[in-house]
Amino acid sequence: MLGFVSLFTDMSSEIVHSLLPLLLATGLGASATIIGLIEGSAEALVMVTKVFSGYLSDAIGKRKPLVLFGYGLAAIVKPIFPMADSVWLFTTARMLDRFGKGVRGAPRDAMVSELAPPEIRGASFGLRQSMDTVGAVLGPLLAVGLLWLTTNNINLVLWVAVIPGFIAVFLLFTFVPEPNSSNTQSARLPISREGLKQLGKPFWRLVFVGSLIALARFSEAFLILRASDLHLPLTYIPLVLVVMSVIYALSAYPAGKLSDRMPRHHLLALGMILLALACFALAIAKTYWMLFAGISLWGLHMGFSQGILASMVADTANETYRGTAFGVFNLVSGFGLLLASGIAGVLWDHAGPSATFVFGAMVSILSVLVVLRFSPQQTTSIRHTL
Repeated sequence: MLGFVSLFTDMSSEIVHSLLPLLLATGLGASATIIGLIEGSAEALVMVTKVFSGYLSDAIGKRKPLVLFGYGLAAIVKPIFPMADSVWLFTTARMLDRFGKGVRGAPRDAMVSELAPPEIRGASFGLRQSMDTVGAVLGPLLAVGLLWLTTNNINLVLWVAVIPGFIAVFLLFTFVPEPNSSNTQSARLPISREGLKQLGKPFWRLVFVGSLIALARFSEAFLILRASDLHLPLTYIPLVLVVMSVIYALSAYPAGKLSDRMPRHHLLALGMILLALACFALAIAKTYWMLFAGISLWGLHMGFSQGILASMVADTANETYRGTAFGVFNLVSGFGLLLASGIAGVLWDHAGPSATFVFGAMVSILSVLVVLRFSPQQTTSIRHTL
């Protein structure tokens, strides 16, 4: 059920996300630097908020109220997008939407950790991630179909995005229970140097790895801008996220299941190699075929990194403070993403699109070397044999 909630919410969000960069760039004259800062700031807000929501869910011993608030806020702000007529209003709506994502993120991931048997934790995170990404496929596909039917009436498409958001809230409220687990007892982690040490050295090593990976992966808004730079027609621009998300959805569950049977950090290193290849392809792209090859590799990288990283957090964190751990991890990763998106925008404006993707490829290669040196003492060592 959490997977279906994610599916409908992502469908709603990706309809908006697939069109927002173009609305900002062509309709309101925002530069690539401004778009990069907006997207980076929005995603950083997600990560910062996750710290407080994760900590609060540990402190009160309940996950669902915060998860419900986060999904509800995302649904409520969706009508702002079709009514917005300025960069400021778009930015405000985007920030509120991402704030909702931040509130729900860490408690929801903690719920998955508590509902999933440890021996199939990777598969469980992969399944939820795959269903989330199915929504990311259906959203842009719906946007393409509606743009074609309405002769590029973007406002109408944005109004349609409101509907699946409220379906998600209904499913969550009606069908998803509060986890009945000893891990959800009230546990307030002291916010001090000694308190944070209780999260453990393996967890803090993973935080460093995650921050470097975030620095390599700037906002997907730049994939849309790259497609526009290569003159892909407006009607087909949402297909950029469709292709990426299809590959992501198809790979996340198998990658998560495989990570239950072999060292997760080996698969994570493979994911970063795929990101480096994606960036190189996008840097040299001259044709639509090369563009979509790079986008496909980007989606494959997501499948081999996002769910696996979440599983690694669950493996290494002190289970008493698991909500806080997810929040802290995402906070540090958020600052990396903010910095990466800002750098990407500046490079785009001053050195061209290729420079943006060459930067991403270089940091990806560096992260591979760091990930391969990471050998966590996992709190969960159960593995199936092949």
